[in-house]
Amino acid sequence: MSTDRSGSDTLETLVHAPTTRRSFLRRATLSAVGAGALVACGKASAGSNAAVVAATGAPQAATGGTMGAHDTMKAPASISTAEAMDAMHEKGIKAFPAKTEGKGNQLLAPRMEKGVKTFDLTASVVQWEVEPGRRVEAWTYNGMVPAPQIRVREGDRVRVNLKNDLPESTAIHFHGLELPNDQDGVPFITQPPVKPGKTYSYEFTVPNAGSHMYHSHHNSTKQVGLGLLGAFVVEPRDMSHEPKVDVDYVLVLNDGAHGYTFNGKSFPATEPIVAKLGQKVRIRYMNEGMMIHPMHLHGMHQTVIAKDGWPLSNPWKCDTLNIAPGERYDVIVNCNNPGTWAFHCHILPHAESDRGMFGMVTALIVQK
Repeated sequence: MSTDRSGSDTLETLVHAPTTRRSFLRRATLSAVGAGALVACGKASAGSNAAVVAATGAPQAATGGTMGAHDTMKAPASISTAEAMDAMHEKGIKAFPAKTEGKGNQLLAPRMEKGVKTFDLTASVVQWEVEPGRRVEAWTYNGMVPAPQIRVREGDRVRVNLKNDLPESTAIHFHGLELPNDQDGVPFITQPPVKPGKTYSYEFTVPNAGSHMYHSHHNSTKQVGLGLLGAFVVEPRDMSHEPKVDVDYVLVLNDGAHGYTFNGKSFPATEPIVAKLGQKVRIRYMNEGMMIHPMHLHGMHQTVIAKDGWPLSNPWKCDTLNIAPGERYDVIVNCNNPGTWAFHCHILPHAESDRGMFGMVTALIVQK
C-alpha cells in the first residue's frame, strides 16, 4: 500500500501534538493508513513459501493470511544471496503462464424463455486454485472466480435466477445498471435476503450500455472478497459508435481473501492478453477489491474511452491508469510494438518482492 504525504508530520509527532480539530483528523487518517499498510503487508502465501524452500533450502516463517511469503516488512536477509534472489525471479517468469485448476470469467450463454434471456446462477463454496499448489476456500457463482461473464444488449429483457447453496444468506446487486428499485439487490432495503437453500429471481429490461459488474451486497466484505463477483457487459443498441477492436478482454481486479488477483488468479497463474501486431485490444477494467490499483502497461500507451460504462467525449492517453474500488474503465491499446510486455498494478507490494513477481502481474503479448 502506498501513501502520499506532502507534509513533514509523522504519526509519532502528531500523536504527541496538542489536540486541535485539524490534528485530530490528521492523526485519525494516519492511524488508518498505517493499520491498513500493516494488514496489507502481513499476509502469507504457502505456495511462495514452498518456492523459497526450493530456491534457498531454508523454510520461511509463515505469518498467516494469504500473502505472507511476499511480506515486504520481512528483513531483506530472508534471501541471502543475489544468486538465490535471481533464481526465484527467473523461476516465476519461466513458469508464466502457469497451469492451475479452474478458469473464471467464462461467458455464460442464456436460454430464451418467451423472449427473456435467462441466466441461472448457483452460489456455492468450492476449493479454488489461485496459483500453483495454493488452494483456497471460494464463494462462487457456478463454481468459478470471477463468476460467469454475462453479456447482453441494451433493451434486452433479462432474468437472473439465483440459487443459494451457501451457509448464509446472500443477494445480487447489479453494479452500474440503473434498474428499478426493487431489482437493486440490497437486503432489507429493496428485497429480503436470499436464505440458504432458497432461490430468488431478478428480472428487468437492461437500461444502460457499458462495462458493469454483479456481486453480493450482503455481508459483502466477506462474500465479495471470497469470490461472489462477476462482469455484466452491456452492448449498446446502436453499435455504430463502438470502436472496432480485435480483442475484447475483461480484467477483474481483486484484493480480497485470496490475495492480489487478476480474474481470480495470482502470478504466475494469471492469463496473458495475446494479440497480433497491428491489432487493437479493448481492456475492460473492473475493480472488485478494496484498494486502488494503478494499472501500468509497458511499451504502449492506453487510450481511455469510457468510465463506469459511459463513453468519454474526450478520450485521453496514459500508461498508468488509477482504478478505485467499484470503478470500471475501458481502454484501447494499439498493438504496434511487438514483444512480451509486463502489465501490472504499480503499487509494487501488490506485484513484486525479493522472491520475484506475484499477485497482480500479467503480460500483453504482441505477436509478429
